[in-house]
Amino acid sequence: MKKHLWINGEHVEAKEYKSLITPYSKELLADVAVANEKEITKAIDAAENAFEKMRDMHAYDKADILNKVAYLLKEKKEFAAQLIAKEAGKPIKAATSEVDRTIMTYTFAAEEARRMTGETIMMDAAPGGENRTGYTVFEPLGIVGAITPFNFPMNLVAHKLGPALAAGNTVVLKPATQTPLSSYFIAELFDQAGLPKGALNVVTGSGKTIGDLFTTDNRIKALTFTGSPNVGKALKERAGMRKTLLELGSNSGVILDKHQDIVSSVKRCVQGAFSYSGQVCISVQRLYVHEEIYDDVISELIHQTKSLVTGDPLNEKTDVASLISEEDVERTLNWIEEALNDGAKLVHGGKSIGHQMVEPTVLTNVSDDCKLSREEAFAPIIIVNTFKELDEAISRLNNSKYGLQAGIFTDDIHKAFKAAKKIHAGGIMINDIPTFRVDHMPYGGVKDSGFGREGIKYAVKELSEMKFICINHIE
Repeated sequence: MKKHLWINGEHVEAKEYKSLITPYSKELLADVAVANEKEITKAIDAAENAFEKMRDMHAYDKADILNKVAYLLKEKKEFAAQLIAKEAGKPIKAATSEVDRTIMTYTFAAEEARRMTGETIMMDAAPGGENRTGYTVFEPLGIVGAITPFNFPMNLVAHKLGPALAAGNTVVLKPATQTPLSSYFIAELFDQAGLPKGALNVVTGSGKTIGDLFTTDNRIKALTFTGSPNVGKALKERAGMRKTLLELGSNSGVILDKHQDIVSSVKRCVQGAFSYSGQVCISVQRLYVHEEIYDDVISELIHQTKSLVTGDPLNEKTDVASLISEEDVERTLNWIEEALNDGAKLVHGGKSIGHQMVEPTVLTNVSDDCKLSREEAFAPIIIVNTFKELDEAISRLNNSKYGLQAGIFTDDIHKAFKAAKKIHAGGIMINDIPTFRVDHMPYGGVKDSGFGREGIKYAVKELSEMKFICINHIE
């Protein structure tokens, strides 16, 4: 099966194709188009030609299209989940959950399309402002270049497309090389829902080739990117005066204070650490446990980790499946070995299963200088260290170049507020894990974790331009 480019509302054959292999079974899924500069430019041309129609579209029409996409996706929920599970190697129950979230994301986008409201400014609040009415409106930017990762190939695409289209922009989308099928599927749903031809274009291929055109073609007015910090920084440096929205990496930490319901808090941490094999930006990677409950936490952590089912992502019982590539398996094992050589203790897992999987792994006494402490693992690993005083735990949690989300479990309201104030991250979850996210909340990080905020309401404003209008009432 060949998967062609999606340009101007139709499938367009490319000059080059590349085989797409599923991460778990290594079966051939499709031959996917590799766009060249001419084909990418054709997609930008289509987006440019469609912009006037999108800009002038009524709010209720945009909302209707987005709601129709949500409805069509709900009708094809099982097919969509199977598609994600195959191309991303995501356990089918997690893939099904992602489809549910995607439906909700487009529903939120439809709602926001109806309420892109500005505000009235009291002009006579300052001398000289008498007899004037001032107000703001939000207008679309133009063409949005969107680049998405493999780990949530449907919902993170929705977090680009939903706000951009709700605001009246057109989009050229570059999905992850490993997970393009979900994006082509969604493009067809938008076409069925009545989106103007050219308002959404999907091009697959080299990230460098597409990224270079996104940052050099002056018709691209905004970039929205989710992926690695190195690529995000490079895009931002080349973006110039374009609006840039970046959602980058993390090595999210959790503080587990004493006097906790250990079973329930550890259960949440296990879910946060090992869901989709840890290939989640806000996966629980670092756990700081009060020394008084450390032994009980480790015992419960091992017990719950052992109960996880590893294997085929299409099996309904599977909790942990493959990593996205064999190279990531090798990298993960090297990072575990580095930590062990530096004095860490392996209490569970630590080995590969075949060439595509890594066992759910628990390590203790991990040095703050190891890669597993400093970098984003994007693998099924949790490292556990102890603390005596809360300030120590906060300091170690903050000792990271990342700051996306963090969590603390405590029954002391003063400690909760202290952590909320002193932890340097874009989101702080009290009595929950940093992996918690619902799709209308503001989401984004500080430091190397990103720039700007997603969450439909917030992303709509990021992908819009405020205009101020003032009327002088001449008497």
